[in-house]
Amino acid sequence: MFVTDVNDIKIYNLSAGKSLPEWLTDRRKRSQLKKKIDSRRQIELIQDFDMPGVSTSIRMSPDQQYILATGTYKPRVKCFEVVNLSIKFERCFDSEITCFEVLSDDYSKLVFLQCDRYVEFHAAHGRHYRLRIPRFGRDMKYHKPTCDLFIVGTSSDIYRLNLERGQFLQPYQSEGSCLNTCEINPEHNLLLVGTEEGTVEAWDPRERRKCSTLDVAMKFPNYKQFPSITSLKFKNGLQMGVGTADGHVLLYDIRSREPLFIKDHLNREAVKKIEFNASMNAVCSLDSAMLKIWDENSGKQMAYIESQSKFNDFCTIPNTGMFFFAQEDVKMLTYYIPSLGPAPKWCSFLDNLAEEIESEAVEHIYDDYQFVTKKELEELNLDNLIGTNLLRAYMHGYFIDVRLYNKAKAAAEPFAFEKYRKEKIRQQIEAQRPSRLQLNSDLPKVNQELALKIISEQDSSKKPKNAPNLLEDSRFKTMFENPDFAIDKNAAEFKMLAPVLKRLDKSKLKEVKRRIEVDRVKQLHAEEDQQPESSDDDDLFHDGNTSEKSDESDEPSSDDEDVREFAREMKKTYKQVKRDREDRDREEEELEREKEENGTSSTKMIELDHLRELKMGGLRKKSSKVSLKDRVEKELASEQFVADKGSYGNRSMTFDTKPLTKDMKKREYEMKKHREERKQLLRPVSSLPLKKLRIK
Repeated sequence: MFVTDVNDIKIYNLSAGKSLPEWLTDRRKRSQLKKKIDSRRQIELIQDFDMPGVSTSIRMSPDQQYILATGTYKPRVKCFEVVNLSIKFERCFDSEITCFEVLSDDYSKLVFLQCDRYVEFHAAHGRHYRLRIPRFGRDMKYHKPTCDLFIVGTSSDIYRLNLERGQFLQPYQSEGSCLNTCEINPEHNLLLVGTEEGTVEAWDPRERRKCSTLDVAMKFPNYKQFPSITSLKFKNGLQMGVGTADGHVLLYDIRSREPLFIKDHLNREAVKKIEFNASMNAVCSLDSAMLKIWDENSGKQMAYIESQSKFNDFCTIPNTGMFFFAQEDVKMLTYYIPSLGPAPKWCSFLDNLAEEIESEAVEHIYDDYQFVTKKELEELNLDNLIGTNLLRAYMHGYFIDVRLYNKAKAAAEPFAFEKYRKEKIRQQIEAQRPSRLQLNSDLPKVNQELALKIISEQDSSKKPKNAPNLLEDSRFKTMFENPDFAIDKNAAEFKMLAPVLKRLDKSKLKEVKRRIEVDRVKQLHAEEDQQPESSDDDDLFHDGNTSEKSDESDEPSSDDEDVREFAREMKKTYKQVKRDREDRDREEEELEREKEENGTSSTKMIELDHLRELKMGGLRKKSSKVSLKDRVEKELASEQFVADKGSYGNRSMTFDTKPLTKDMKKREYEMKKHREERKQLLRPVSSLPLKKLRIK
C-alpha cells in the first residue's frame, strides 16, 4: 500500500509494488515477496487482478458483485468475484474489444463491440451469438425500455439493434460526420450522441426523432479547429457533463445552452470518461495522463491520481471511495480515497488498515506550491524570507506559494513576456521570409564545434556503421537550432570541464572543415560533370593528410605521461578559475567600500529602461514649456552637471548624460590601480648616483 497526500486528501494505492513474472511458481513468488522490505505493506486486494499485456476497459456489474475487464494479448475478458476476491472466469476473443456493456444485473448477459465491426453476445456459459455492423463502431449503449442497443461509429448513422426481435431497425440519421460517444439518461431515457464537429445531439427514442442540438464548440472561439466530443455522462435527470478532445470538461443543465462551469485539464489530452460523486458534489474526469477530482460548483481541484503509463478507462463503485483503473500496463490499478466515501462491504477491512497507517510516513505532494532553489530566491530578491513561514525547506531548496512566486517573478522581470512575445514574432517572420541567398551548409547555426566533433566521431573507423547520428535525432534537434542552448565557453563550469572535453584540437577541427568543404565541392562538380581532383581544396586536403601522417609518425607518449599532463591541466584550470573568482569578489568588495566612503547607499535598484523610454516623450513636452533660465537652474541643481571653475571662468560645464555602468566602473578601478603601481615602481632621477649618469 502506497499513501499520498494531495491537498489534505489521502489517496491509498492498493496496487503499489513490483509485479512478479507469471512463469514463476507460487512458492518462488512467496519466497521473493518475503525477501522484500515493502512486502509487509503490499496488499493484493483481488487475486490475479492483471492482464497479460494491456487492459483496455473495466466495468462494475449493476449488482456490484462482479468486476469485468477486457485487455490484450490475446484479446480476452476477465470476470472477478468480489465475494471471494478472486477471478471467476476468463474468455478469449478473435479480435480486440472496443467497449462492452452489461445487459443483466450480473455477468450472465454481456455484449462486446469489437474493432473488426463484429458484435458478440455472451451468456453465462459462453458466446451466444455474433453479428456484424455496416461501419466501424466506437461506442454503444443499451436502452432498457425498448430493448434497443444503440451503436455509433465512423458514420452519421445511429444503428438500432432490437434484442427482443433480434433484428436491426431503421437507424437514426445524425448531422455529424462521425459519432464518438453516446449516453442514455437513466431517468427519462433521453439519448445523447457526441459528434466529431463538437456538437451534442439529443434523440427521443419514443418519438424516434431529434429533439435538439447543443453546439459545444462555439464556447471555444479562439480554436482554429473545433474540438470533438469524446465523453458524455448524466448526473441526474437535468445535469450532465461533456468532455472534449482538447481537455475541457463542460457542465450543463439540459434546459440551458450556456454551460454552468468549464474545467480545463491543462494538458491538451482528450477526456476519456466522466463520473459524478453526488455525496461530495465532485466530478471525476479522466484523460490519458491523470484522473482529476474537482468540485463541480467552484472548479477547485480536490485531488488527482497519476500513473507512469497511460490510462484507458476507470470505474467507481457508487457511494464508496473505491476506484479501478485500466491502463497501458500489465497491472490494473486499485485506489481507495476515504474522503470520497467508505470502503465497500466486501472489503470493509480497508478502513481499519487506513487508521493503522495514519501515523506512518506519508508522501506529501503540494499542488499549489513551487519548488525553488536558493539561487533562484536571490534572483527574485526573496532570500530575506528564509526562516519564515512563507518558505518550507525541502532537500536542496524551498517550497513557496505559487501566487507569491508569480508576483515576485513579475516584479523582477516586468518585461519578460514582452521580450518573449517579440522573439516569437521575429522567429515566425523569419520562417515565412527566408533569406534571398540560400547557402547550403552541413553545419548547424548553433554549437558548430560540437557538431564538428560528432561528425568526426561518426566518420571514424572505430564507430560502427549502424551507429545513430545525433545530428539527425529529433530529440537533440533543439540543441543545434535554439540559441539558448549554445555552449558558453566563458562559464566557470565549462572551464573546469575543458581538460576533460578537450578531445578535438584545432588541427582536427580544420581537417573536418576541409573535409566537409571538399565533399561539397565534389558534389557540385559531379553535378556539373567536371573533374573534382583539380580543385584547390583537394590539395589542401592532401596537405592536411600528409601533415596528419607526419604527426602520427611521431612516437606516442606513454600512459603515465598522459595522466600527468591531464592532472597538470586540471590543476592549472582549477587555479585559474579560483583566481578569477577571488578577483571578482575582491573587486565587488572594493566597489562597495568606495560607495560607503562616498556616502552612497548600497541598496539594489532595478532599472526599468523600457519604462524610462516610454516616459521620455512626455518629459520632453513638459520641459519645452519651461523657460530657458528655469531649465538651466534646474540642470545646475541636479547631479548631472558640475561647474568647472578654471581658467575659463564659470562659463564651462562638464556633464555626464549616462550613468557609469559596471564595466566602466571596473575599467576605472583597474586604471586607478595601474597608476598606483606605476608610481611605486618609478624612481626619481635625483636618487640615482651621478657616476652612472656620466657619459664617457
